[in-house]
Amino acid sequence: MSITLAVSHTFTHLPGVVFDAWLDPKIASKFLFATPTGTMVKVEIDPRIGGRFNITERREGVDNPHVGEYLEIDRPRRLVFSFGDNIAFDGTTVTVEITPTSGGCELTLTHRGVLDQWQAQTIQGWTGILESQARALG
Repeated sequence: MSITLAVSHTFTHLPGVVFDAWLDPKIASKFLFATPTGTMVKVEIDPRIGGRFNITERREGVDNPHVGEYLEIDRPRRLVFSFGDNIAFDGTTVTVEITPTSGGCELTLTHRGVLDQWQAQTIQGWTGILESQARALG
C-alpha cells in the first residue's frame, strides 16, 4: 500500500534562493541525497519541464542513484518531479512548495506513492535533506 507524506522546514532565505538550490548542481550536490560518509559521483540536472536529473552518491563502494523528471517548474513557489532510486521509490512523485514568510520562507515537501514500510525512513531522509539544505545555504 502506498501513502503520501509531507515534511516542512522554515528557511531564513528568500524563496528564490531556496528554490534555485534544488536546480543548481553545485548547491544540490551539498544537500540532495548527500550523506556524511558518501562521495558524490554524479550530479546532472536539466532544469526544464521534461528535463531529468541524476544525483548519484557512492556509499561504501556502491553507487546510489536518485533519478527523476521535472514535471512542473514554477519559480520560486513550486517544483514537481518524478522520483526513483532503484530501491524503494520508483514511480513516486515529489512536490516542493515554497511560501514566503516575514523572515524568509517555509518549504513543504510532499512525497506521493511511498510504500507504507518506507514511511519512517522517508520522513527521516527528507527532513535531513531539508536541514542539510539550510546548512548548504549558510
